[in-house]
Amino acid sequence: MIAYIDGKLAYKDPTYVIIDVQGVGYQIKISLSTYSSLPAGERCKLHTFLHIKEDAHTLYGFTTIAEKEAFLHLISISGVGPNTGLMILSSLSVEEIQQAIIREDVRTIQHVKGIGAKTAQRIILELKDKIKKEVWAADTTATPAQTAHNMVRGEALSALVTLGFAKNVAEKTLDTIIKREGGNLSVEELIKFALKSS
Repeated sequence: MIAYIDGKLAYKDPTYVIIDVQGVGYQIKISLSTYSSLPAGERCKLHTFLHIKEDAHTLYGFTTIAEKEAFLHLISISGVGPNTGLMILSSLSVEEIQQAIIREDVRTIQHVKGIGAKTAQRIILELKDKIKKEVWAADTTATPAQTAHNMVRGEALSALVTLGFAKNVAEKTLDTIIKREGGNLSVEELIKFALKSS
């Protein structure tokens, strides 16, 4: 698997780029958001995904890991191929896709050309839990206090799962306790509250 390509941007089009790496030109399909963030004629690095079919090997490139991960999530859905995944990422930002999935906003996803109601519903249904966990874990705007709070919650969660709690039950229980008691509890306090409430 080719994880990324780093070289000189030899050609730039809204749908693909050619990156020259020591005299070899790699043609890579891109989204509009990647296109708008690439400077022409300069060195650039794209995180890539190689899609292999019987009749073609196609590289897809993304300026951010987040966009590549969103693409991989989308193409894991039955009925969403790489070109459709790229179309979604060209129409909506990664944040807009995440918010639409979390809020179960079928209409936003359905506004993308080529996405019907059933496919939009399938995307939401199959990705909702994954996206919620990722947004929670990678809250990029988190302050040090929030990061510490997320770590405490994560440790308490893994302890409760080890103690035999179902993961979804443990998550709901912890969120209820944090809402009720505030976010300044230690791991031990969180676990004790959770054990009492079960």
